[in-house]
Amino acid sequence: MNHKCDVVIVGTGAAGLFSALRFPEDVNIHMVTKRKVDESDSYLAQGGISVLLDEDDYDDYFEDTMRAGHFENKKDAVDVMIRSSKEVIDKLIEYGVDFERDADGNLLFTKEGAHSQARILFHEDETGREITSTLLKRVRERKNITIHEYITMIDVIEKDNVCGGIVVVNEDKELSVIEANDVILACGGIGGLYKNSTNFPHITGDAISIAIKHGVEVENLDYVQIHPTTLYSKNPGRRFLISESVRGEGAILLDKNGNRFTDELQPRDVVTEAIRQQMKIDGTEYVLEDMRPLGKQTILHHFPNIYERCKQEGYDVVNEPIPVVPAQHYHMGGVKVDLNSESTMHGLYVVGEASCNGVHGKNRLASNSLLEALVFAKRAAENIIRRGDKGCDNYYVDLEEYKDLEGLFDEYRTSALKKIAQ
Repeated sequence: MNHKCDVVIVGTGAAGLFSALRFPEDVNIHMVTKRKVDESDSYLAQGGISVLLDEDDYDDYFEDTMRAGHFENKKDAVDVMIRSSKEVIDKLIEYGVDFERDADGNLLFTKEGAHSQARILFHEDETGREITSTLLKRVRERKNITIHEYITMIDVIEKDNVCGGIVVVNEDKELSVIEANDVILACGGIGGLYKNSTNFPHITGDAISIAIKHGVEVENLDYVQIHPTTLYSKNPGRRFLISESVRGEGAILLDKNGNRFTDELQPRDVVTEAIRQQMKIDGTEYVLEDMRPLGKQTILHHFPNIYERCKQEGYDVVNEPIPVVPAQHYHMGGVKVDLNSESTMHGLYVVGEASCNGVHGKNRLASNSLLEALVFAKRAAENIIRRGDKGCDNYYVDLEEYKDLEGLFDEYRTSALKKIAQ
């Protein structure tokens, strides 16, 4: 399966797909993904995508993002994200993304925790699926883009700190090389390293592990976001998210006696700590989230997926509270990149949750993840086009060193976890 192309993109979530679409159609692109093309965390994003409402909203949006991030955010990155938001939304709509609108065709906005304004566009409670599936349709229309499913990246090709492609393995454990002038890693966060997470289990911090191996800078690896509200289950594994926008629309959190115990619209880390403290006081493994204040029509129209999933688990959210518990959700740290999403290795770009450009600081503001991913995926593509890289020459890859795949994967997972723990 050895290939040579202009650009190879690892990951088929929103960031990877959007970056692929930003290249001209004469650029030969290969995309690889560990599982099926639609098994990325982007599909799981429920709440929405933030956008700057107008110039009067700039200061509020900037302050909301900084406050949520405990003012450890990089201000220039936050500015780029906010200033670029409308252009990204316009492009999504051009691609066919169906955001909610009122009877007159005007875009509808919802509000989430730690936002001072209702500035979040959404599609029911499956905004990530709507955006990512639409981008995938547009990618499939491009003859210059080839997608390879069930292909796992196990290393990058590099010489003298210049990237020239990736080493991959297929389901039959056959090793091969994809040579490229530039590499974009869009392979997600670290949820698969945790016992309980809202992420897919195969999202295991691959970009971080490989960056560590090659001495590429990583940043803020201990900045791990715990989402306050996931549906409680006694069994370990992937947790079903109860979106931030549920609380934004008016849902409240209750203790075991049915009493409200916190302000539900605080930043995620603050609400998470309040829930943990209440669980300790009550001696329970969960608290209750009450969606009844939203009303039946809002629940069925805005949150049909959450309604159905809870129904499958035996809960009627229209008539009763549901048990919720915090779980690992998002990684603010990752491979350190500049404002063009390039790492400290020339020609190696990292976008989406795998990257750390400093936008989120210590704690991500709700619904900034999809926006940040798309804004900086676009900038990565633009920088590659502008520079016209040639990749590294006369590199050497010995595929024999990758024969012990299980040992390699264990080593990568261990190195990532050690770095995060530090």
